[in-house]
Amino acid sequence: MKELFSDRYIQVILLNFKKNTLISFIILIKMCMNMVNAQNGNYAEVNGLHMYYEVYGSGKPLVLIHGAASTIQTTFGRLIPELSKSYRIIAVELQAHGHSDNRDGRPITFEQDAEDVVCLLKQLHIGQADFFGFSNGGTTALEIAIHHPAVVNKLIFASSMYKRSGTAAEFWLGFKKPDFNSMPDVYKQSFRAINPDPQALMTMFNQCVQRMQHFTDIPDSSIRAIRSPTLIMLGDHDVPLPEHGVEMYRLMPQANLAIFPGGHGGYMGEIASSKDRNIPPAALPVIEDFLVQ
Repeated sequence: MKELFSDRYIQVILLNFKKNTLISFIILIKMCMNMVNAQNGNYAEVNGLHMYYEVYGSGKPLVLIHGAASTIQTTFGRLIPELSKSYRIIAVELQAHGHSDNRDGRPITFEQDAEDVVCLLKQLHIGQADFFGFSNGGTTALEIAIHHPAVVNKLIFASSMYKRSGTAAEFWLGFKKPDFNSMPDVYKQSFRAINPDPQALMTMFNQCVQRMQHFTDIPDSSIRAIRSPTLIMLGDHDVPLPEHGVEMYRLMPQANLAIFPGGHGGYMGEIASSKDRNIPPAALPVIEDFLVQ
C-alpha cells in the first residue's frame, strides 16, 4: 500500500485532477477500492508467472477474466459486488497486467493465458467452474472451453471475437501504427496505481498490440464443438460486429445471444465504457438468469 500513496503518485493524481476531473475522480475511487480489495488479493506461482487473483463470496465458482490492458476492477468492478452474493468469484489478472508480473517477458498469447488460468484452478482444487471473459478475456475463456472442456460448466463470452472478420477492417488497421495515446487514460491510471513503473506500462501495451497483430482465426469446427451452455453478449456499437455474435450463436449448440445498446462493455459496467455509474449494469439480470438456469 506504500506505493499506492507515495508522494510521486499523489502528485500525479492531483495534476490529472486539474486536467480531467472526471477521470481523476474515478481513479480516486479506485484507490479506495484497492484498499478494500487488498484483503481479497492472493498470489500463486503459475507456469513461471507470479499471478494475482482475488476471491469473493462463496458457492459455485465463477472465474472472471479481464480485457486487454485492464485489471479485475476496471473490467468487473461493478459486477463483483452483486455476483459475489451468489457465487465464489475467482477473478484473475493475466501476465503483464495489474498486479501479476511479466514472467520472463515472453509475448503474451491467448493459449498461454488459458493454461495459466487452468493451472491456477488446479492449485485451488477447482475441477469445474463457470467462466466469464470480457474482450480479450473472452478469447482466453474460449481457448479454455476448447482445450479443457471438462473444466467449463458455463461460458459467458462478452464483447469478444474468434476470427478477424468478426470486427470492422479499420480495427486491424489501427495495429499497423499503434498509438499509446489511444489507450484509455483510465486504464493507464489504474495500472499506475498498482505499478508506477512507466516501462512496465509501455511493455504491457506493446505486448497487447503484438498479440493482436498476430491474431489468427479459431476454426468454426472448434466453436461448433463447444458443448457448454454459452451466453454471448455484446453491444450494438461494439468492437465485435453484431453479425459476428449472430454467426457464433448459430454455430454453438447451446448458445444464447444478448445484444445491448451501446459500445464495448458499457452494458456490463466496464470502467472505460460505462456512462452512468448510479444505474446497475443492464446485463446484470441477464447474466444472473443465465448462470442459475
